[in-house]
Amino acid sequence: MKIAASLAVSTIIMTILTAAQSVAADNNSANRMVFLLIGQSNMAGRAEILAEDEAIPERCELFTDHGDWEPLKNPLNRYSRYRKEMGMQRLNPGYTFARKMAGMKPDATIGIVSCARGGTNIDEWERGEFLYDEAVARMRQAARSGTLAGILWHQGEANRDDTDYHLKIERLIENLREDLGMPGLPFVAGQVRKSEDWAVNKQIAELPDNVPGTAYVNSDGLETTDNWHFDTKSMRIFGERYADAMAKLLDR
Repeated sequence: MKIAASLAVSTIIMTILTAAQSVAADNNSANRMVFLLIGQSNMAGRAEILAEDEAIPERCELFTDHGDWEPLKNPLNRYSRYRKEMGMQRLNPGYTFARKMAGMKPDATIGIVSCARGGTNIDEWERGEFLYDEAVARMRQAARSGTLAGILWHQGEANRDDTDYHLKIERLIENLREDLGMPGLPFVAGQVRKSEDWAVNKQIAELPDNVPGTAYVNSDGLETTDNWHFDTKSMRIFGERYADAMAKLLDR
């Protein structure tokens, strides 16, 4: 009888503790703004992570592959189920984006869901394709403990000469908003490196004129380590540009 009573008391205590933890999580969830990062290699992160990129910013979190949150730490794309090998996951724009967003939203926690894959064509991000479906599934999962706030997109190197890119990105935005149940979900696209021969950058720049609730960030003045990938300094700047563009959409 004593053992049974002891077990009963323990069960009650555990139930109370679990309920308390749930309430604490719910309180945090109410203030968590969740952002999805998708695209190819620059969004996955290819810039070198230096000492100043290893600091953990306040009120910034990363969604893990176990469906929970942890303090934001580089590389951010390490939990992407379809990433390339871990050694290729480096600094992406999400780090300085989250840090600056936290500064502009002092009452919020910034939650990052990173689902990028290097070398991908926008056609691989069609509804029904694994990349797209996985990103939507993880965003829905993250929404259980936060509020969907926006999407950051960086892709286009693989479609640099695609004159129909504008149609494909418009369809992508429409599908994401529909499947996530948010018709006006803010969407920010970033340009690839500047090249007069590439058709994709002009189409990205025209996105806000064609789709409400969208913005773009230019790649003016940013440097690359090769034909494709922004260097560390440029990646930090790029992330801050994303934050500025996203903040304007959120404040409308």
